[in-house]
Amino acid sequence: MANDISEQARLIIITGLPGSGKTTLAKELALAMNAVRMCPDDWLMASGIDLWDGGARAQIEATQGDLALDLLRNGRNVIIEWGLWTRAERDTLRDSGRSVGAVVELRYLTAPIDELWQRIVQRDLEGRWGARSIRREELEKWAALFEPPTETEFRAYDAAN
Repeated sequence: MANDISEQARLIIITGLPGSGKTTLAKELALAMNAVRMCPDDWLMASGIDLWDGGARAQIEATQGDLALDLLRNGRNVIIEWGLWTRAERDTLRDSGRSVGAVVELRYLTAPIDELWQRIVQRDLEGRWGARSIRREELEKWAALFEPPTETEFRAYDAAN
């Protein structure tokens, strides 16, 4: 069901490391906003593809990106929960959403590394992961690579909305 014609479509970009709560928030927002949620992990698992297949992940994200723009053009709300660890990735996605007339929001989820690790271990115990889990050393490496949004970046979203 499309948004009321008077409402602008919304693109919600969720950024954060594994275990930060991106999927939980995205599911809550999708229900509350009648939005389509784009999560490559879901598509990989549903297709029987290893979550660690970087090529397949890149193809799915590209497909989801194209689909998201089509949905936004048609007045649908979209939530993207790819992680988006660099500002450049987030800027590109923000600009793409705006190019089709969507209001774009950025949501950043974070937690201390020990808490992220506990959540990942719990997720594993619940059987919500693929062929192998994330390793603690991977999480620490990714945390060092992650570019948290700055106040300047958040203002770039606020200015146009």
